[in-house]
Amino acid sequence: MTGYVIPAPPLPVVPVEGEAAGFPVRRIICVGRNYTAHRIEMGGDDRDPPIFFTKPGDAVVPPGRDAAYPPRTNDLHHEIELVVAIGTGGKDIPVGSALSHVYGYAVGVDLTRRDLQNASKDKGYPWDTAKGFDESAPISAIRRWSGQEPLGRISLSVNGTVKQDGKVADMIWTVAEIISEASQLWTLAPGDLIYTGTPEGVGPLVCGDVVEGEVEGVGALTFKIV
Repeated sequence: MTGYVIPAPPLPVVPVEGEAAGFPVRRIICVGRNYTAHRIEMGGDDRDPPIFFTKPGDAVVPPGRDAAYPPRTNDLHHEIELVVAIGTGGKDIPVGSALSHVYGYAVGVDLTRRDLQNASKDKGYPWDTAKGFDESAPISAIRRWSGQEPLGRISLSVNGTVKQDGKVADMIWTVAEIISEASQLWTLAPGDLIYTGTPEGVGPLVCGDVVEGEVEGVGALTFKIV
């Protein structure tokens, strides 16, 4: 078989600090309720198993681009997150070797149609329309990394006012545990991104808002809701 019967879709790519080549995005796996205070904020018990959901790879909004306010919602929320870029794939990965599969880290925001999510939860429906919409995953450039995962400050401000302020060290499930658990549900592959959860303080965004997020030692991102 040669060629395609329709034009092939473009491959989503995230820039890598210090590299001319970019990181090709395969898919996005997300973790919900991974900070204790946010679990309380959203409802849930400490140390419940991780809640996983996904976004399509083309939901990424690379640095330098703004994010469009999505249709069918009146309650768009911000969720600042540490993002793990997978460089080496595998399945049933042990916790002890999980960090060797990390290519690098980035700063991401999981944009959420909160009203649609709440309606889905009330009826026991999937979260796809609330989480996996177009331009729902703004991200910074990826920073190459080796060694232990970042543990420092994670914060987000809207129009210069801090809304979320925590520490990555407060995650209930560590990066290594998340990778191990995810690899038991999917076969991870190079190009996968994992959004690792958000601290408390999630809240609404409107058109014109300027969002700034940062993870200490990893990077920062800025974008506008348009």
